[in-house]
Amino acid sequence: MARTLILGAGITGAALAYQLARRGETVTIVSTHATGGLASAASFGWLNACNYLSHPHYRLRHEGLAAHRRLTDQLPGLPTTWAGCLWYEAAGDAQEETATDLSALGYRVERLSAAQVAGRVPALGPVPKTALFFPEEGVADPAELARALIVASGAPVTRATVAALREAQGRVTGVLTDLGPMAADRVILATGTGTPALLAPFGQSLPMLKRPGLMIATTPLPPICPVILATPDQEVRQDAEGHLIAPAFAGHQSDHAESLGSFPVVVNATLQRLRALFPGHDIHFARQAMALRPVPGDGLPVVGQGPLPGLWIAVMHSGATLAPIVAELLADEMTGGPDSPLLAEFRPARFA
Repeated sequence: MARTLILGAGITGAALAYQLARRGETVTIVSTHATGGLASAASFGWLNACNYLSHPHYRLRHEGLAAHRRLTDQLPGLPTTWAGCLWYEAAGDAQEETATDLSALGYRVERLSAAQVAGRVPALGPVPKTALFFPEEGVADPAELARALIVASGAPVTRATVAALREAQGRVTGVLTDLGPMAADRVILATGTGTPALLAPFGQSLPMLKRPGLMIATTPLPPICPVILATPDQEVRQDAEGHLIAPAFAGHQSDHAESLGSFPVVVNATLQRLRALFPGHDIHFARQAMALRPVPGDGLPVVGQGPLPGLWIAVMHSGATLAPIVAELLADEMTGGPDSPLLAEFRPARFA
């Protein structure tokens, strides 16, 4: 039985720990940060396949939704809900093109009139003429989900900072940390934006985009947003405690900003957008979470064997949607299964 070190305690590392433990593997997680990670804690948590970059990417994301449902069947009580998404980031012909495209892929799409939108979200101020509803979509708090999966895996977590990978005779043999060396037969990098520095000594390039993410939570409100809401100006959802959870940029899923700007200005602008969406409600700032999102250079996941035997890579955005399916497929490959065709387009070798 292989001894596995998973570097990273966010949603990707946690899902891998859970799947490998289910297959009888001996797993230890190593993380600089507390369980839940940084990027996972600053995630919007929207589980979807409507935001995709290619047909293989769509298929992987769609399978990610099914993998989330398998997790909730296996572990009742996970922080995952399926309220669906009310989407009108585009209007007119562009909205209809989106509906037609997703329907052709087999995605469930409902076309709503203004009256139907108002019925779904009565607190909504400006009501669009038309919108799409994606009933397959849901929400998970990735940091909370990561902590639950780590507990379910039984994997111990070592709080340490990894300085380098250790190699002998052309094979990865463990890691060097600030607590000393740790030996392993297999090392998995679920290290997000920290991955390129660990790969560089072995000649593996992994370009990453600079994509800071800022998530804002408001003070608790009555139930006013029963769905994930994706508008031209703001994406927003409401959690079980009544907080509105909102990215600090419009179009968060496709946001290309490399800097956040002045924190007070960004927060105030986000609050103003939320107040416009839900007029008459007393909406105020409560807290924020900020991190660099792990977006590879081409925007697509990087999943599979690294440049040396014994080294595996799992770096992606959005981990919230993709981590459960990637963990299932990689765990199968690591334990002797065939290479998954779902991962064929996303191998690290494309950056070699």
